[in-house]
This record gives sequence, structure tokens and C-alpha cells, in this order.
Amino acid sequence: MNHRERVLTSLSHKQPDKIAFDFGGTCCTTMHVSCIEKLRDYYGLEKRPVTVVDVFTMVGMIDEDLADALGVDLSPAYPIGASFGLKRNKVKEWKNPQGQILLVPSEFNPESDGKGGLYVRPNNDPSLPVTGHMPEKSFYFDAVLRQDTYDEDEIKPTDNLMEWQLLGEDDLSYIKEQAENGRRQDRAVVFGAPGMGLGDAADIPGVGLKNPKGIRNYTDWYTAPLLMEDYVKEVFDRQMNIALENLRRVNDTCGDLIDVVFTCAADLSHQHSLFVSPETYKECYLPYYKKVNDWIHKNTNWKILKHNCGAVRPLIPLLIESGFDALNPVQTSADGMDPARLKDDFGNDITFWGGGIDTQEILPFGTPEQVRQQVLERCEIFGNNGGFVFNTVHDVQANTPLENLVALIDAVKEFNGDK
Repeated sequence: MNHRERVLTSLSHKQPDKIAFDFGGTCCTTMHVSCIEKLRDYYGLEKRPVTVVDVFTMVGMIDEDLADALGVDLSPAYPIGASFGLKRNKVKEWKNPQGQILLVPSEFNPESDGKGGLYVRPNNDPSLPVTGHMPEKSFYFDAVLRQDTYDEDEIKPTDNLMEWQLLGEDDLSYIKEQAENGRRQDRAVVFGAPGMGLGDAADIPGVGLKNPKGIRNYTDWYTAPLLMEDYVKEVFDRQMNIALENLRRVNDTCGDLIDVVFTCAADLSHQHSLFVSPETYKECYLPYYKKVNDWIHKNTNWKILKHNCGAVRPLIPLLIESGFDALNPVQTSADGMDPARLKDDFGNDITFWGGGIDTQEILPFGTPEQVRQQVLERCEIFGNNGGFVFNTVHDVQANTPLENLVALIDAVKEFNGDK
């Protein structure tokens, strides 16, 4: 099997020739830019700046030569739009606080906070308030909330839709170019669809907007389905109508160049429990996800990937009912997320895309042998009868030891008989 065939076979819950392997297919399944640079050096690849795919989290692109060295099976197709109102299609070199030269969106010009950290403003407009802050010695930006006082009787659903726009020709050409590149490599292509995360924490603050209106505070938003149910439903309905039109345009442009659509990264759970109860999910989320997912399944051959960190097990049956084909990152360190039980209970109905190794303890702080053992164990548990794409539990974080990354990659190759 080639890379693409391997992924599609696993997503169909059939046994592929090898475990499908993802690093870099999405912004939630890649690595911090420092880790990518270390791996490029380790494998003796050309020295060149790593491309940042999300300046918020400072995760990077896995270029084709590194993808070949790692043996990964997927390739991304990102939208032009990025965090803080930036665009990915034009880049420049930039040195981060750790001294690494990176390729970032050309309009990205963070400023000093006067304390060793960095501030960023929407669209790099100095007249606008700060919306992102990277503290001294940090590796990532935090959102700076700008919640104006609002009247629950006066607030309009369009206020929480300001960031979602229809894709134009430049957007579609950019997506198609990446999809064609992935297909040329015989890799499965994952399209990161914008505007489909219902209540995604990354979107709530509106960090790329000049003057965000509506509910822009995390606490207010997560309580809104209980306190302002009709408002939330109207926002979700209109948001998904925009998303559906964008999916139609992407399908008309790319068609079967795309294999997987990464539609949603909204977390509905945390380490120990749920943010959103099953009852609230059924009432406020399921109808809108199902509407879009049903359209995708009816009109395309794409599989649908949902990201949800944390203790999401109680919602997995409802995610399956919503029409999601795959779940990431499979946070096995969270409560109720035992790998063997997940596979036994849900492995015939949803693909586990992640869960390959714990990124809270074992990968950053364990030994290479502990890494190897857990990777082999997870491949054995999740890989039986397909329905598994190997990836770490979310992105690999900065300061992860190189020897542990190499042990992870070598263990996947060992399991697959490539080492």
C-alpha cells in the first residue's frame, strides 16, 4: 500500500499493511518548531527555517523530506487565514525569543512587552489593542480577552460570527495547491476547514478582529448554552450555514484531492470531566454537527475528523451519532480514557487518531525505553482491525527530548516492520 491507501484502509476499519502514521497532517497533530528543527538535524536534512503553521501555538510544518524520513502518511491543506488575522500564503524569516530562525506570515510583527515577552495585535495594526501575549521564557502566545459589556436582550447572533467569511478564489487556489502537492506525494490529504468549531476556545476571544462583539469570554461562552440557549443555537445555525457554503466551494475546487476534512477542534471536556453535558450536547451541538457531517458524507468521499481533548468518553456515542468518523487526540491520560476499553467499546464505529503516546508524562519526561514500550503497546491495542492513525496525544511540546522523539519514531517503524 502507498501512504494514502494505508490511511483510507484504516479509516474504513480494515487492517492496513502497516499502522497509519501522522505527524503534520493538522495543526493539532504536529510538533513545536524547535522539535522539528532538532529532527531535521538528526536526520541530516537540508538546513532551512521551519515554517510556522500556527503562530499562537508555534507548531510547524513537516516538510516533504522530513515526512519521508519519519515515514508519515498524511499531508495538510490549510486555509490561508491564520491566528491574529494573519495569512499563511506569504512568509518571511523571523527569529523567535529562543533564537530559532522561522518562516512566519509576512505581516507577523510582534512587539516587546517591556518584560522580555512579546505582544501581538490583530493584523499587526498598532492602533488596535493587544490580543496575544507571549510571556518571558514562554514558547506560546496566550489570548488577551477583550470582553465588552453586553446586554443579553440586545446581543445579536451576528456579533459572534464576525470572523467567519466565505472563501474566495485566493483561498480556494491556496487549498488546492496544497492538496495537489499531497496527492503528488501519494499521501492522504487533510483539509483544515475553517469556521466549523462550535464554541472553539481558540476562536472565542476573536484575536484577529478589530473590535470583537458578542460573547468573547470563556466562562460566559461555556455557560451560554444553559443561560442563553436560543442565542447559541442561532449562532451555531448561521455558522454552519457559512461552513456548508465553504465546503461546497472547496469540494467544487478540490473534490477527491481531499481525503479527510478536519472540521472541529472545540474541546467539550477537560482532564477529569466534561465542559458540556451529554444533554446539552444533544440539544445545542448535535443537530448542527450532524447537518454538516451528513452533507459531507452525501456529497463527498471525505472522512471527518473531530478534535476533542480530555475526558470525552461519555460523549463518544454522541460524536458517532453526529457523523464524525475519527477522534483526536485520544487523551489517554484523562479520566475514563483507558485505551483498551476505548478500542473495545467504540473501535468499530470511530477511528482513534492519536493516543499513541502520553505527552504529559512519558514523552517529555520518560526514558527512551519507556517511550518505546508505550508506543508498541498502543499500536497493539489500537491497531487491530484498522480504525487507528498513530499520533501523539496532541502536539509534541517544546523541550521534548530529541532521544525520546527518535525512540517514538523508531518504535512505530519497529512495529511496522520497517526497522
